Amino acid sequence: MTPISFWFDPISPYAWLAFERLPQALEGCSYVVRYRPVLLAGLLKHWGQRGPAEIAPKRNWTYRQVQWLAQRQGTPLQVPAAHPFNPLPLLRLLHACDDSGLGPNRWQCEQVLRHVWEGGAAVDDPQRMSALTQQLAPALDPAAEPVKAALRAAGDDAVARGIFGVPTLELPPRAGESEARLFWGLDSLEMVAGALRGDPWFDGPAWAEGGRARPGIERR
Repeated sequence: MTPISFWFDPISPYAWLAFERLPQALEGCSYVVRYRPVLLAGLLKHWGQRGPAEIAPKRNWTYRQVQWLAQRQGTPLQVPAAHPFNPLPLLRLLHACDDSGLGPNRWQCEQVLRHVWEGGAAVDDPQRMSALTQQLAPALDPAAEPVKAALRAAGDDAVARGIFGVPTLELPPRAGESEARLFWGLDSLEMVAGALRGDPWFDGPAWAEGGRARPGIERR
């Protein structure tokens, strides 16, 4: 089975849609997924970007698009009462659930993502957060320093791998390659499926050539 790392932050509606669609998109492929919660804001800061919700017209478009995409793929999605929100408590909760060093399992990730994207309630409502914590990690402390350190380490690891946004799916390097292959966004799921199913495009020079830098005008 091909190992896949699914990098995500529950703040992203595209991560929720990709999470839900993943089994269908990769049906018939041989793979195993490791779920990697990471702070999107940290990635954006490192690469000098702003999130879609920080640009008013882009935010409005994003909310419309994800709700259209959700109804098309049959996934429930209601934008929470306040968005963007602080995802740190949810990310730390997911890292607190990780008792194997391989990340939280799919069920745990699903509960956190549904907490955000189903019902339209406030993500940080104390009663809702308490109930979610009791459901996932009743005997653990998501605010403990080792949990915080694990989240920071995940962010450093993501940056080192060249990850700039979520969701990102990471496939291992091909023979003769030194770097993993990264697929960003909900709309990259078909590319991932193609790579797993042996599409010859991924074995020739097209992958490397497609990502070749073309120096041009730089904005200052």
